Amino acid sequence: MTRLFHVSDIHFGAEDRVALDWFADRVARERPDAVIVTGDLTMRARREEFAAAQAWLEALDRPITVEVGNHDLPYFNPWARFVTPYRRYQALERMIERPLELRGVSIVPLKTTARAQLRLNWSKGYVSSRAIGRTLTQLAETPDDHLVLVACHHPLVEAGTRSTSHTRGGRAALEALAQAGAHGVLTGHVHDPFDIVHATAAGPVRLIGAGTLSERVRDTRPSFNELHVADGALETRVREMGDAR
Repeated sequence: MTRLFHVSDIHFGAEDRVALDWFADRVARERPDAVIVTGDLTMRARREEFAAAQAWLEALDRPITVEVGNHDLPYFNPWARFVTPYRRYQALERMIERPLELRGVSIVPLKTTARAQLRLNWSKGYVSSRAIGRTLTQLAETPDDHLVLVACHHPLVEAGTRSTSHTRGGRAALEALAQAGAHGVLTGHVHDPFDIVHATAAGPVRLIGAGTLSERVRDTRPSFNELHVADGALETRVREMGDAR
């Protein structure tokens, strides 16, 4: 069995220190095979926020892949946002959009952020043709007998949570991912967990969202998802801070 911890929206700068310590303790005690972070490491993409995120992630001492979230693009520096939007991520380069090959499961990244969009709310999701093309190429290289999960920040379609993603190109991307053999999509952004099955022309795909470890909670306490993969089957459970376990 392969066990994964899926966490999202940590928001250093508005982090919940108690929640971070709780998650780190769970990682240290339970030693998952990998940690998947689906975006929004920071609140305002400041250097000190990235530095704190890097130190925290490295201390987990686990294989980690990290997606870029909309909060991880510079807010107050137009030059940095449009010309060098990911420069402050460079210290975390080995973790960013890192494909993972584990026992019986492959994790493939998909970028859903954009430095600008033709709408007022740039925090919402956007899947470019370049981004989906890169992900489809990586999907083609995964072992045939693996359960394949795609990790991105924004839900590709709405999942009934209070917050929304309104991801442009998301539905078409989901159809393409299913056709290419993806079994599930892991996301964040909405700060509440969900696990639903979405029908596509190529068959059903699991859509799994993680909550938050920040102070910016919605309807769920600080939480993360625990995923078990065994014999091609995927089981999930939400681990909320304060549960007896």
